[in-house]
Amino acid sequence: MTDQTSATHVPQPRASGDSLVRRLTRLNLLVLSATMLLTFTLIATATWFVARARQAQSAELGAQLLANSVAPMLVFVDAAAARNELASFSRRSDLLEVQVQTNQNVLFAHWQAEPGAALARLAPPRQLATRASVTSTSAQALEVWVPVRLKGERVGALVVRESLQSLHRTLLQLSGLAGTLIALAIWVAARGLRAVQRRALAPIVDLSDLAERVSRDHNYSRRATVHRRDEVGRLTERFNEMLKRIEIWQADLHQQLEQEQVAGRQMQRLAHRDSLTALPNRLFFQGELQRHLVHSAHAAELMALMFIDLDNFKVVNDEHGHEAGDAVLCEVAQRMAGAVRARDVLCRLGGDEFALILPALPDQAAAEQLARRVIEAVRAPLHVAGRLMPVGATIGLAFYPLDAGDPSALLNASDRAMYAAKRAGKNTFRRAGDAQSE
Repeated sequence: MTDQTSATHVPQPRASGDSLVRRLTRLNLLVLSATMLLTFTLIATATWFVARARQAQSAELGAQLLANSVAPMLVFVDAAAARNELASFSRRSDLLEVQVQTNQNVLFAHWQAEPGAALARLAPPRQLATRASVTSTSAQALEVWVPVRLKGERVGALVVRESLQSLHRTLLQLSGLAGTLIALAIWVAARGLRAVQRRALAPIVDLSDLAERVSRDHNYSRRATVHRRDEVGRLTERFNEMLKRIEIWQADLHQQLEQEQVAGRQMQRLAHRDSLTALPNRLFFQGELQRHLVHSAHAAELMALMFIDLDNFKVVNDEHGHEAGDAVLCEVAQRMAGAVRARDVLCRLGGDEFALILPALPDQAAAEQLARRVIEAVRAPLHVAGRLMPVGATIGLAFYPLDAGDPSALLNASDRAMYAAKRAGKNTFRRAGDAQSE
């Protein structure tokens, strides 16, 4: 069974120092090499002892035959014949020395591979020994002692010393050949292990690569391929299930964040909008006034602020009720919004008070003309439920930077100008400079 996957091929493991394939290959080769070295050592040691035993057995057999040949010569005291016999026996390879001794441990005949060398010590008398014996004089030689008998009676002894150098050379040659074969086998095993482990570890490498890609691009829709239903296959299935859960959780979280963002924008709009007239409220007005003042200061532009107060609005509420008053506020807001420029910002400050920000004015006359348009728009006949509402608009006008240099001072200046217009008879406007002169 296979799941969906983003790739159709098995990815090759990365050739990095921390590669799992490389690390396992090294460990396997280390174990294999140690095992083969131990096996080779054990086999070489066993071969050495077996070969040495075979050579000792062969030397003992040759010594027995030689002892039978020299027994008559020893009885008849024919040393010359004994020496000839030893010379014939010396054709045996690896022979170092041969001694024929009497029962009194007297040297009867002798042969030595190197005539100039000193005679080896005579073997000690073995009067009580009745059987041949083999001993090692060193790691390079062995000594065979054989009693010489004639008709069952011991008449002397024969000592044969043989070299083990040929055996050593043969074992060294075999060891060299075996070492070469072992090295070749390890090299072949390394290539084979790397290929086998690359194939065996392909699901884990695939899973690791997928985890890295998911971690990098946060795309939890990816899935790994289940190659076999073994432990790694079950791990891959659980990993795919985890990715699916994360994908669902991420989608839910994204949807929740979008909903919260929409709700946040709605809350922000509600926080900055007047619920009755849908105009920006005082909070929005304060931020916009500050922003436009900064922009006008940087651009060296003329701007103005209108403080608008409705006339006779209290009469409307008292005589016609609050519902009529709300209807009047909504209608007046629409009329004023239609009389101003697109770039102007009209806000309801509260009750029957409004403010109008006039940015980027060409001159002061343009603001005065806009004030007249707003007054005319509000003063036009306004009917609610068939009854005429006696409302009008009084405006205070203040300029930046002529009348004030900060938001609070500009608002106060326009407010004072509005009260000057009220005193002048309502349904009119006054500038902050004119209000100061009055």
